[in-house]
Amino acid sequence: MVEGARTRRGKGRSDDNRSDGRRSNDHLFDRDLDHLPPEARWREWMNRVEATIFAASEPVTRDTLARIVGKSCNIDLIIDDIREDLRGRPYDLVAVAGGFRHLTRPAYADAIRSAFGTAVGGSGRAAELTQSDVLVLMCIAYFQPITRGELSSFFGKEISRDFIGHLRGAGLIASGPRAPQPGAPYTYVTTKAFLLEFGFDTLRDLPDIEALEDAGLLSKEKLLAGDIMPGFSSDWEEDAGVAGDE
Repeated sequence: MVEGARTRRGKGRSDDNRSDGRRSNDHLFDRDLDHLPPEARWREWMNRVEATIFAASEPVTRDTLARIVGKSCNIDLIIDDIREDLRGRPYDLVAVAGGFRHLTRPAYADAIRSAFGTAVGGSGRAAELTQSDVLVLMCIAYFQPITRGELSSFFGKEISRDFIGHLRGAGLIASGPRAPQPGAPYTYVTTKAFLLEFGFDTLRDLPDIEALEDAGLLSKEKLLAGDIMPGFSSDWEEDAGVAGDE
């Protein structure tokens, strides 16, 4: 027991030393670049931000970018200047899923798909989504947290557990809080992967639901009454994994 305790204490000192080393190295990193003239300082901050975003596999948040630039640096202005530099390039710096990421411009999607057989730069899930996938995701995005029963009411047919499992397996939705209904059913919400796939920074970037309702394109009341897109064929029901009346 004594030896075990000694080993743990030694390990703790080693961890402390590594932490101290990281703190020391972090302290040596020059964020403010006060020795540079203003124009050169700004350009170096731009380069740091662009390099960090380029190297990252996920969208990079403002908090992360703030670690590599001076306190006086305005991240939004830096991003604007980088985007200006990228004007005319086949890729851009976009705000998506709560951070920033380099993405190719839509005009080059066909060329990329021809080269690789699929679009690259994201997970590729969106390209595999069916119309029914997108419709159910739309309902979840606008009305989350929402139960499977409520989704079934929207479409007038039961949305199967397998279909929900398909969207969950793709990482586009996740379980939300239990609904305050008899049996406390699970609700479903969209995920960060959903934002990433559809190019939204936050859910606030979804088209305004009131504008859609004013334009007659979407109505929660009609959805709940099973009156969504009455021209849909029975092929959609088979594709969506909905069950008929039993």
